[in-house]
Amino acid sequence: MAKGLKKTVVLVGMMGAGKTAVGKAIAQILNVPFLDSDAEIELAADRTIAEIFERDGEPFFRTKESQVIERLLNDERCILSTGGGAYMRADNREMILEKGVAVWLKVDLNILWQRVRHRNTRPLLQTANPYETLRDLAQTREPMYAKAEIVVEAEPGLSVEQMAQKVVDALVAHGGIVKDT
Repeated sequence: MAKGLKKTVVLVGMMGAGKTAVGKAIAQILNVPFLDSDAEIELAADRTIAEIFERDGEPFFRTKESQVIERLLNDERCILSTGGGAYMRADNREMILEKGVAVWLKVDLNILWQRVRHRNTRPLLQTANPYETLRDLAQTREPMYAKAEIVVEAEPGLSVEQMAQKVVDALVAHGGIVKDT
């Protein structure tokens, strides 16, 4: 059965939380569009996030990220995956609260590390001790992620599809987000 959204569902959480993979699966279950703010930034800039960080710096990237998120929130309702740092900015949280619903994909640090440790596409982890950096980022960011209206905890062994269904169930239980069409 096709479903619809009353508001855009914005996935927030750490790098490696599965925002893109789970987001695509949620969009498929609900038969709605999926968008990724990082992919939209790369498309607009015609360069990777890592290249933007290197050339223009993180503050420039965060400004562009906010602009893209605002544009996407004003477009068609969808499942929107955001970069791990996007929800740290108060103006982004306010936009998301006003025009959508934030869903924190809460994932244990050890699972995150297993997912990101062999990737060189994470500019913030290009440090002498990437695990420590990831841990510090999680400690800093989790209090902000906890402000999300819906929190869905990952469990070891859950497939992408099972996690997506867990999010859909949380959206339905929350009320006012998913509608039958």
